[in-house]
Amino acid sequence: MRTKCFYLFAAVLTFSGSYLAIHGITPTTTVAVTAVVAPAMPHTSTVGAVTGAVRLEGEAPKGKPINMAKEPVCLKAHPTPALTEEVVTGPNNALQNVIVYVSEGLPSSTFDPPSEAAVIDQKTCIYHPHVIALQTNQKLRIVNSDPISHNIHPLPTNNREWNRSQPPGMPPLEESFAREEVVIPVKCNVHPWMRSYIAVFKHPFFSVTGSTGHFDLKNLPPGNYSIAAWHEKYGVQTQQVSIAGGETKTLDFVFRARLQAAKSLKSHPG
Repeated sequence: MRTKCFYLFAAVLTFSGSYLAIHGITPTTTVAVTAVVAPAMPHTSTVGAVTGAVRLEGEAPKGKPINMAKEPVCLKAHPTPALTEEVVTGPNNALQNVIVYVSEGLPSSTFDPPSEAAVIDQKTCIYHPHVIALQTNQKLRIVNSDPISHNIHPLPTNNREWNRSQPPGMPPLEESFAREEVVIPVKCNVHPWMRSYIAVFKHPFFSVTGSTGHFDLKNLPPGNYSIAAWHEKYGVQTQQVSIAGGETKTLDFVFRARLQAAKSLKSHPG
């Protein structure tokens, strides 16, 4: 198709030139045709990567049942009560919902946001996912999959605050964040148990762990970096790493479960 268009354009130029020459007209305007070339992806030999996993050491605290009794539709969606997601672990105590990202060391560059939107779904009266990360100015699409109205209200400190309601059947909402911020708590003004977190980065070097606790930070330029891991209950850990072109480094993060209160008190002699 491109070849046909090129030849058609060339034919038009040739005809125009002939017409002007026949009628003794001298062109006074020069048209320059510049080829547009899409930027090449970085070659794997010129960039590096950091990969690894996050796990919890010790006994993970159990999620607490969520009381949805005030909203019959939500209650019906959970025959077994839904649990809070403050700490979620997978096999071998893999820690889920950890944001791993480059916190220091990147050159001063501007990174275009992905064309694909990040998505939060209000489903079964819970935000899915519980933790999400995206780039500055990347579209955030909010979906309501429930037959009742929901509300989404992020509480940023470095971005514009917004608070939007979404009745059932309403098309997805779209928002974005202009500035980097780690992290933004999100609440629902209608259902107080609905909470989540949004992280916003000015670069694409971040990952959110799933049930395996695994993360990948790809296409890193060679350099020295601080890699941070954030968890809503256990805070932030940071490690240093040096990356050369074509090199993959492995980092693992281990968070330690806080000591649990004693389940019973010892009796004292009277």
